[in-house]
Amino acid sequence: MDTTQWTDQQRSTDRRRRELLEAADRVVLRDGPQASMNAIAAEAGITKPILYRHFGDKGGLYAALAMRHTDALLASLRAALDAPAERRERVEATLDTYLAAIEARPQVYRFLMHPAEGSHVGDQGFDVGQHSAPVLRRMGEELAQVIEERLDLGPGSQLLARVWGHGIVGMMYAAGDWWLGERPCPRAELVRNMADLLWGRLAAAGDKVGGPGF
Repeated sequence: MDTTQWTDQQRSTDRRRRELLEAADRVVLRDGPQASMNAIAAEAGITKPILYRHFGDKGGLYAALAMRHTDALLASLRAALDAPAERRERVEATLDTYLAAIEARPQVYRFLMHPAEGSHVGDQGFDVGQHSAPVLRRMGEELAQVIEERLDLGPGSQLLARVWGHGIVGMMYAAGDWWLGERPCPRAELVRNMADLLWGRLAAAGDKVGGPGF
């Protein structure tokens, strides 16, 4: 196979994979954690073995969907952080972006973060710790990188940035999960209260010289 043939074949495979992920998204939006490989294959108009051929197993499909949605969420969070506004406004906007995302697509959120809820005989669900932890870890590392690039945290800045990054993501996840399940207050109130909790050190930290600013 020459280079042109290989490239065309790879493009076809990538396109088909995107189509299958879009079909999976439609099922997840409808069924949440109850989404099954059988339902996704039916939505895509294929047999389950073909779905396995592309993703290996349900864990492989989950990982691909998690990457797809995490990429989109991180892009939205970066946009909120880069908006032309005061630091406090951007902190609140970033928190609100995360909460708005899980509020807008709760079934997708539950599929990604509480997949074991969908476990049933013949089509095993996911172990929450095994599959959701990498999503949170990736978000924590991404936020840590943003913090280190933008804020002057003094000695030990790299470690401190990682502590802050993972700590903030953990807070967003835990608070957002509780809020989405119970709806104890308006989203804006939760955003304001979380921003108050974060604001002390964020307000005191200066921008890193030569960095893009925070």
